Amino acid sequence: MAEVYDRWHLSRPRNGAEPCTEHSSRTRTLVPSSEHGQGKRWQVRYRDDSGEQRKENFEKKAAADARAAEVETDLNRGQHIDRAAGRETFRSRAEDWRTSAIHRERTEGRVERTLRLHLYPTFGARGMASIKRSEVQTWVKSQASRYEPSTVGSHFEVLSTVMRMAVLDGVIRLNPCEGVKLPEKRSNLVIPHPLAVQALIQAAPIRYRALVRLAASSGLRQGELFGLEEGLDFLRRKVEASQQLVTPDKGLQYLGPLKTPESYREVPLAPSAVTAVSLHMAEFPPVSAEIEDRTDPLAPKTRGARLVFTDEHGRPIRRSTWSRVWKALKEAANKALDARYAEAHAKWERLGKPEGAEPERVRVPEKCTLHSLRDFYASCLIEKNASVKVVQVRLGHSKPSITLDKYTGLWPTGEDTTADAIESVLGEVPQQPVSEPSALVVPSQPGRGVRSLS
Repeated sequence: MAEVYDRWHLSRPRNGAEPCTEHSSRTRTLVPSSEHGQGKRWQVRYRDDSGEQRKENFEKKAAADARAAEVETDLNRGQHIDRAAGRETFRSRAEDWRTSAIHRERTEGRVERTLRLHLYPTFGARGMASIKRSEVQTWVKSQASRYEPSTVGSHFEVLSTVMRMAVLDGVIRLNPCEGVKLPEKRSNLVIPHPLAVQALIQAAPIRYRALVRLAASSGLRQGELFGLEEGLDFLRRKVEASQQLVTPDKGLQYLGPLKTPESYREVPLAPSAVTAVSLHMAEFPPVSAEIEDRTDPLAPKTRGARLVFTDEHGRPIRRSTWSRVWKALKEAANKALDARYAEAHAKWERLGKPEGAEPERVRVPEKCTLHSLRDFYASCLIEKNASVKVVQVRLGHSKPSITLDKYTGLWPTGEDTTADAIESVLGEVPQQPVSEPSALVVPSQPGRGVRSLS
């Protein structure tokens, strides 16, 4: 129950007490308290859902009465929001969530950077209850002017999660992120031309050539490739994804579990990929490297891992090392592609520029990464009429909807196949014979309509 008290006057004055000379009441004699004239006069007192007593002060009795009625209603509905909790800063609430939530290590680093660089400068010192939807929308617009839509969405998801948890904890009533419009995501697929993929393979240093071919032939993620150990099933021509090499922002590399349960999979390999990997292992036999194994989070251990792909010193490949290697091989691949085009173009000119035979200029896309070879692999499966489910399983996506959302533009549209599908079932419609006019109906004449014969 919420009740309103007069702080300036005693609720149970002793007999004969001196009445107040400044205030009066029609219902009782007012006797000044020790707090008379200090602060706000009217106080709402109640016990919250946890049984703790709360007090809120107001200048006017009407405001105190309204607040008491509001608190009483919220308590009865189980929807009470503590105003003091709503004044807690966003930074304090976000840090509580960040340190208590369960994240993968790389996700934990991304969340920390997002809060520190993108959310705390704007919302860090603000009280949770003071943040409005319009302010969140303004922040999103500012973010969209500097970052890609997918990056804005990632930053917004962190903000929305903190606010959602605050709602569940009873700190705020509504999530100010609800109804905020995000910038439309553009497709960020970078799928290199088959000739560009071949050029990348040929341009790769011999130590990494099989790695590049395997990436294009299996769709494995970068961490899955770097964490691949010896024991590949060459006889069945399959590669098993069962762990990944994790390189955190801080600390040492380690072997960790895969992204989702669906990421654990076997992928069939083309004969050329099997040959390339077997030749690589003959040229660079795996050696035991001491590394922490966290594939079982409950029983981490340090062991000697015999990785298939390592750097020039036989150590696990770091992201920084691979960035330098990838940049150099992209440049070498484009140089080879330019030379190939120049030769083909000169030959075309010598032949008198025959129509329809002009060579196509191919280059490695500027934003092409090792992950782009995963998208290339998916595009090859789709081009050969693989179903959504098959592509999902091969890529290790947790749900078919993820596969469809990402690659929907690569599957043929309904107009490409539905007409042929119906035609194959129904076939050609046979010609119907022309029927004779009915004996009960005669053709209509202008102005007379149709009449039945009697």
